[in-house]
Amino acid sequence: MEEIIRGRVWKFGKNVDTDQIIPAEYLVTADEKELCKHAFEKVMPSFSKNVKKGDIIVAEENFGCGSSREHAVRALIGCGISCVIAKSFARIFFRNSINLGLPVIEADVEADTGDILEVNFKKGTIKNITKGKEFKFKPMPDFLMKLLSKGLIEYAKEKLKEKS
Repeated sequence: MEEIIRGRVWKFGKNVDTDQIIPAEYLVTADEKELCKHAFEKVMPSFSKNVKKGDIIVAEENFGCGSSREHAVRALIGCGISCVIAKSFARIFFRNSINLGLPVIEADVEADTGDILEVNFKKGTIKNITKGKEFKFKPMPDFLMKLLSKGLIEYAKEKLKEKS
């Protein structure tokens, strides 16, 4: 995982649930690219057509609430989302994100759709390049950066090989 990322913002409000991220009728596949085609289609129909690799989601409180489905995280990964920043996350969405390798940051960030952010995971800073403001969050430890670069399963396999 890169230490510093830069991306365009997609802004969302409070209580964005997993049904909004990926509607239930598309849970018949785990294919990330296929799931991306339907991401946010009921709340922001233009999202999947306009999202680009490296984009960043910024949201208010309780992002990822609702069901425990991994499909919501897989859809965001399939869309190329590089990071999700929210004031708070639903616990299971946060855990699924870490397990699947999608960086999530709890921070209160002033940003609007289209703004450009630069996130430094090691320093714990988020710069809104568009607005000229900087925000802080708890820096990510090295082990978490490594885990996020591979996802939990591959990280665990690697660690098991090291021990044998």
